[in-house]
Amino acid sequence: MRTLQVIGLVLVVLGIFALAYQGFSFFTHDQVAQVGGVTVNQTREHSVWLPPIVGITSLVVGGLLILMGRRPSEA
Repeated sequence: MRTLQVIGLVLVVLGIFALAYQGFSFFTHDQVAQVGGVTVNQTREHSVWLPPIVGITSLVVGGLLILMGRRPSEA
């Protein structure tokens, strides 16, 4: 496979996941207080939302890169 086709395929797969899940969450652990040998930790959830235009754009650009990679070079 050519480089453009591989990059295009990756973008298409990422676009499908972006449209299917529309975001992801991750957790961070923060130390709130420490008194002597006792520590208090807090777990926070952070959400990252992906608008549908991100997935659509990724699909379109990935498809174009796949098509461009199929063309024979004119060198």
